[in-house]
Amino acid sequence: MARSAKTLKIRTGDTVEVLAGKDRGKRGTVNSVDRNTQRVVVEGVNIVKRHTKARPPATTASAANRQQQPSGGVIEKPAAIHVSNVALVSPASGKPTRVGYRVADDGRKVRVSRRDDVDLDETKGK
Repeated sequence: MARSAKTLKIRTGDTVEVLAGKDRGKRGTVNSVDRNTQRVVVEGVNIVKRHTKARPPATTASAANRQQQPSGGVIEKPAAIHVSNVALVSPASGKPTRVGYRVADDGRKVRVSRRDDVDLDETKGK
């Protein structure tokens, strides 16, 4: 049973490097984060193939909204990977780093790169 986390140290838009699995060493941008299952979808990593059946054209408006792929075939898309198998890439050194937290001067809680002590949220322009 998955443990629900209040926050994960990796967020949408972060650049991460895969630490384990078939795509070890690859880097990509996080497209989405699922906090309940502690999984992230990384662009260009963990690509899976989905075989879809050809469907006839939609006749109603509601069916047209649901139907996005009228022709059948093999669709490649990224699948989720567990957050423990990725590490955030530090913007200063370009190497994978652990993430810590610090209270900024204005009282906000910001993420900090443990490798080179750089504020990660400040470099993203938030």
